[in-house]
Amino acid sequence: MTPKPISSGPSRRKLLQAGAAGLGVLAAPAIVRAQGGPKIRIGFWPVAAGLPFFAAIEKGYFKEAGLDVEPLKFAGAQQVMEAMLSGRSDGSSNGTGSANLAIGEIAQPGLFKIFCTNPSNAKFVLDEFITGKDSPIKTMADLKGKKVASGPGIQNVTLCKTMLERAGATGATVSELPIGQHVASLVAGQVDACYTLEPTGTIGRMNGTTRVIEAGVVARYILGDPMAPWHGGAASLTTEFIKKNPEVSKKFIAAYARGVELVRSKPDDARQYMKGYTAIEGPLTAEVPLASYMLYNEFKPSDVAYFQKFYDLFTEKGIFEKKVLVDGLLYKA
Repeated sequence: MTPKPISSGPSRRKLLQAGAAGLGVLAAPAIVRAQGGPKIRIGFWPVAAGLPFFAAIEKGYFKEAGLDVEPLKFAGAQQVMEAMLSGRSDGSSNGTGSANLAIGEIAQPGLFKIFCTNPSNAKFVLDEFITGKDSPIKTMADLKGKKVASGPGIQNVTLCKTMLERAGATGATVSELPIGQHVASLVAGQVDACYTLEPTGTIGRMNGTTRVIEAGVVARYILGDPMAPWHGGAASLTTEFIKKNPEVSKKFIAAYARGVELVRSKPDDARQYMKGYTAIEGPLTAEVPLASYMLYNEFKPSDVAYFQKFYDLFTEKGIFEKKVLVDGLLYKA
């Protein structure tokens, strides 16, 4: 699928200034065929956190609701947001970086509403630092002066640099690299470690080439508590789509919530749907740690507060031009 190029203009310039990468849409693995009503184009990138969306497609939840959903696979979360900003996508699946979405909100206020996040921590693992299986690196502090690869996009890079600083790994150099190349880069000795997202760590561990230095790192080093919920990824719909299609939007969110419930209640059944959407398949699907999920009507004040603390880091680092308030971004039924 070849998208239209994003037009130039103030929003585009702001986006580029915020560190947006070039477009890189990849082929989508499956398309739910027309059921009547508007096509709902949802961007995702191939990380395990997108599982509720993948499951909802493959289990036919959207089709049963009479919805025409088209999954759009992108090389990174930044590109998912760019597609929403340019009108080529109507939303994002879980796993799409929340800070990447916020950059779109700054460029175009009122761009989207978040209806589900995928909070992770030391228990519900998504984020981790990995190194080669035989590497002498044992702790985060051992990355002092080392070469570290990060997933693409301003969210990943900012988090990686900040966590290295807070772990005492001064002088480490950080470079962007698609997560699908992390294991290979470690095997080739191009980098000493990677800040990555699942299923990368599981792939490297299962093929005997990498091991985890520490998991649930954002909760510990950014939020200050290994068990704090890091709302690093979010499923959303654009405000424009919601306004034009309020009933369809409700049906979509309800069908998506069925995917969330499947992951919660029958994780072993749901895991198989990573195949075709991520780099993991077969017996490996049983090994991937799963993120948690939180729907818009499940947020407690403490959840909003932790989410806000995450966003405030980007304001402090100058990545966000202004403070972005989480509460106003949450979908209200």
